[in-house]
Amino acid sequence: MSATANEVWTLLRELVAAQQDTDRKFQETDRQIKKVVNSLGRLGNRLGDFVEEMVKPALVRLFQARGIAVHEVHRGVSAERLGEAIEIDLLVVNDSDVIAVECKSSLSNDDVDEHLARLGKLRRLLPRYAEARIMGAVAAMVLPDDVARYAYRKGLFVLAQSGEGVVIRNDSGFVPVTW
Repeated sequence: MSATANEVWTLLRELVAAQQDTDRKFQETDRQIKKVVNSLGRLGNRLGDFVEEMVKPALVRLFQARGIAVHEVHRGVSAERLGEAIEIDLLVVNDSDVIAVECKSSLSNDDVDEHLARLGKLRRLLPRYAEARIMGAVAAMVLPDDVARYAYRKGLFVLAQSGEGVVIRNDSGFVPVTW
């Protein structure tokens, strides 16, 4: 049974139309996925802001209880020099100490590593703290125990929610690494 040339052309036109329709559906799906990803990114940023707002009021009290007499908290500190840049969520300072706090909705080992790299640049990019003892801290809404242990072993203060407040999860024998 053979098809006539007209039937073949009709089938080809239908196939092309179906392919174009499929392409349009894929493009729409791709657009919807991008929209969801953007929304999730904005939500993640808002959750990070929430963590900062949750942690910020407790920082002075928490670090003073650890014997670090801090009295200033600065939010959203950024610096750029010589082609390098850093952004610090919360910077807790006194006349001789600086604690850079990274706040995340959910903290990972990669986030800890990125913060350690940031701490290595802080003295160079914020020279007003060149003579200060620089320490680091991480805070998160979701803080897996293995990530908390990793941050602790790297010499960072680990802050997390406990009940209605924020606590430093490091034990009393913890000695922070200084940069």
